[in-house]
Amino acid sequence: MTTPSKKEQTHERILRSAARAIRREGYQGVSVADIMKDAGLTHGGFYAHFSSREALLAEALEAAAAETTQTLEDAIHKAGPDEGLEALLNAYLSDAHAKHVERGCALAALGSETRRQSSEVRSVTTQHVRRMLDLLESQLPSGDRAQRQEQAQAALSTLVGALILSRAVNDARLAQAFRTAAKRAIHDRND
Repeated sequence: MTTPSKKEQTHERILRSAARAIRREGYQGVSVADIMKDAGLTHGGFYAHFSSREALLAEALEAAAAETTQTLEDAIHKAGPDEGLEALLNAYLSDAHAKHVERGCALAALGSETRRQSSEVRSVTTQHVRRMLDLLESQLPSGDRAQRQEQAQAALSTLVGALILSRAVNDARLAQAFRTAAKRAIHDRND
């Protein structure tokens, strides 16, 4: 295994800062200068790493999506046999995930803004949605593929919607109720 170069390490640091920033502030809520400052760099070094702000957003979104997928895959792998779906639901609908938007699912943090982004950003979003659907589908009971695909689509819609609503309200009990109801709905549909 090769050690990443200084430039690669810096690039990764910028991506981590950007991935946190876009989930926390939205696509329009952050500037290149803010991201570079957060990464401990000057604005002038940006173009040594990215051709444009759009390129940074797309790559940062990809990094954020990979982080979410890895977190869910780790939860599934730690679960016992036939407990993968439960582990995925617990991880996605956890208090920590709801409270820390900057480390959470980009779909829930940025979904409504994404339609106004470049085709590059939307393509990354589409790829992430497909990976999430595949991950969910892999945890559903066996049966007809078309049925599992539809169940995965309903489950992903429910998960993302519950997280968005949970973060939107300022009532902790109502926020938890959304996440609990989502979990129950997914379980009921897949029993």
